[in-house]
Amino acid sequence: MKLTKTLVAASLAAAVVVGCVTSNQNSPKAAGTSLKEVFKNDFLVGAALNYRQVMGQDPQAEVILAQHFSTISPENLLKWESVHPQPEQFNFGPADAYVALGQKYRQFIVGHALVWHQQTPRWVFENGQGQPASKEVLLKRIEEHITAVAGRYKGKINGWDVVNEALNDDGTLRQSKWHQITGEDYLAKAFETARNVDPKAELYYNDYNLWKPAKRNGAVKLVQSLKARGLKVDGIGMQGHYGLENPSLQQIEESILAFSKLGKVMITELDIDVLPNPSNRQGADIDATFEFDERYNVYTTGLPEEVQQKLTQRYADLFALLHKHRDKISRVTFWGVTDKDSWLNDWPIKGRTSYPMVFDRNYQPKPALNAIVQAVRNK
Repeated sequence: MKLTKTLVAASLAAAVVVGCVTSNQNSPKAAGTSLKEVFKNDFLVGAALNYRQVMGQDPQAEVILAQHFSTISPENLLKWESVHPQPEQFNFGPADAYVALGQKYRQFIVGHALVWHQQTPRWVFENGQGQPASKEVLLKRIEEHITAVAGRYKGKINGWDVVNEALNDDGTLRQSKWHQITGEDYLAKAFETARNVDPKAELYYNDYNLWKPAKRNGAVKLVQSLKARGLKVDGIGMQGHYGLENPSLQQIEESILAFSKLGKVMITELDIDVLPNPSNRQGADIDATFEFDERYNVYTTGLPEEVQQKLTQRYADLFALLHKHRDKISRVTFWGVTDKDSWLNDWPIKGRTSYPMVFDRNYQPKPALNAIVQAVRNK
């Protein structure tokens, strides 16, 4: 979800071999139980990586990555505008480095995302003269893009977010340019092409606010309709952009149960926003941004103990629920490694100091990490 745009030439790929990182007494290696070990018999635990991390420029984050995570996702480097900015131009360098890093640590590698209404270049939807592309041209571009990108990583990327955020909160299909030009056909084309390109890769639908009953029902209907057409949809990614109190555990649980009837269930993009809400916003619509206001950036020097305790309890309760349904959940992925990496520092207001992760800005585990471990062990 992070909004920074990183376009790096493919020639960088040859220079990227992420070296081994040795831990020291200040590193997380010396200070905490491994999350991937705690949940090794339950589900994969992972994190989303940014450009600096995959390019070997954040060695302390790599220490955490190696110790705690069994799966990785890319924040931005496999989104269309990053990997395919011009019709005949591909920037595979960072993506190659990302895949190499996952292979180095024998992690389950996720691709995110092949078709999304955001972070897709304008040319994709146009005919070259500034007018909308035809339905046939747009569907062809989907096919060509997925063939090139998923094809390059066939047998290396284990699962793809094929379509991301195609639904409104009321469960209807979003009136994106994809939908305006092709109707529902772009959905089928994306999943059909991904299956043809890499039949062994898992294919997912991914979205936020799937705890809402109307949107949950819309996602169920969407996946059922794709499967009725003979298409492969292996699971649904429930984006976990949650707050300290909302959504309720019951709302999350109801969606886990509903989606488990369709295939794998994944908690993706997990973070917990502790900052004041500038509106009644929910979820992760990156268009819902606001001007900077100090009233919504209240913890600039550190998180108050009271709020830290609430964050700790929220993570403990959430992972207790996920562990309860470990037979239905295949993966839980944090959207970032440390607090300083989180997109919530820049959304919905740019420049805030956010604290949504279980590792702080100094790469140290927060009380929430131990609470997660204890919540599971107590079960």
